[in-house]
Amino acid sequence: MLRPLWLLFISLPVWAQSPYKPWMLGPFQKQNKTNPIITPLKSTTFACPVRGETVRWEEKDVFNPAAVVRNGKVYMIYRAEDVVGKHAGTSRLGLAVSTDGIHFKRMPQPVFYPNNDPMKAYEWEGGCEDPRVIESPSGVYVMTYTAYDGDKARLCVATSRDLQTWQKQGLAFGDAYNGRYRNEWSKSGAIVCRQIGSRMVAQKINGKYWMYWGDQPQLYVATSDDLIHWTPLETEPGQRVSVANSRKGKHDVRLLEPGPYAMLTPKGILLIYNGMNEAKTGDPNLPEGAYAGGQLLFDAANPTRLIDRSETYFIKPDQPYETDGQVNQVCFLEGMVPFRGKWFLYYGTADSKIAVAVAGR
Repeated sequence: MLRPLWLLFISLPVWAQSPYKPWMLGPFQKQNKTNPIITPLKSTTFACPVRGETVRWEEKDVFNPAAVVRNGKVYMIYRAEDVVGKHAGTSRLGLAVSTDGIHFKRMPQPVFYPNNDPMKAYEWEGGCEDPRVIESPSGVYVMTYTAYDGDKARLCVATSRDLQTWQKQGLAFGDAYNGRYRNEWSKSGAIVCRQIGSRMVAQKINGKYWMYWGDQPQLYVATSDDLIHWTPLETEPGQRVSVANSRKGKHDVRLLEPGPYAMLTPKGILLIYNGMNEAKTGDPNLPEGAYAGGQLLFDAANPTRLIDRSETYFIKPDQPYETDGQVNQVCFLEGMVPFRGKWFLYYGTADSKIAVAVAGR
């Protein structure tokens, strides 16, 4: 059985070592014997309804996955890019299943992709990117993802009963403030959840669902009544509430971007996040542009109040599959599941492959 989360917080030898604090999740160990666990494939094809031709939909790169546990197995939804002549890099989402959290069997075709539908204007031809998946209290899977039209990224929502058939619900912020955010850059929505066994279920706080979002020097927050329609918190019109900021001299000096869902713990709301470095003003021990992971802790009664944060990264690019690829020096954390008594943290490596790190017993 999965051990309660708080049992991971009491190992003093771990917390006596940087970068971990008592409230943090970990330590995580990269599974280098098996990493990367998913790599690009040239053999799988897909009849693209928009392009009107068959494409090798995961030939170029695979990265930035979400994950959930369903029926005792790990289901991973991952981003894949194609290569079609002069066109390169349309993103679609594939689905893979594992019985051990390490070895995955992929479905041959994507389960989510740009189509000739009302979302085409936002999704083509950049595609559907960077999913994050949680469950609603009624058992519906809710996915936040990024639609990219080649110019702007927009945070969107989709829902499913089985992880294979999805209904696009539209722009997450489409109705907020009379549409003011409809053409604003937005991405990376991590919804606040609580752990119920192996499930991560959205949890209301003060009568609202909450979501951390953004890929800027500031981290933002939004609320919702239904997990579909979201409203960014503002201090005044157009001025978003910032709940965490980048830091000079640190790995997150250029930006903060949510990782997986945010998680209610006995200490508060724990959010694993991705930070981007800048060599001159950031962490001198990391390369220029490196993505490394940190952790934030927010007040469970007031999700806008930051209680504590990791002083430095707990995972960084240091393996060949993380340092060299489409974008060098990247560990981008995005999927995490409690599975078989451990925590499996899935991440994109160099925007090219997918790897896993494990914490637990």
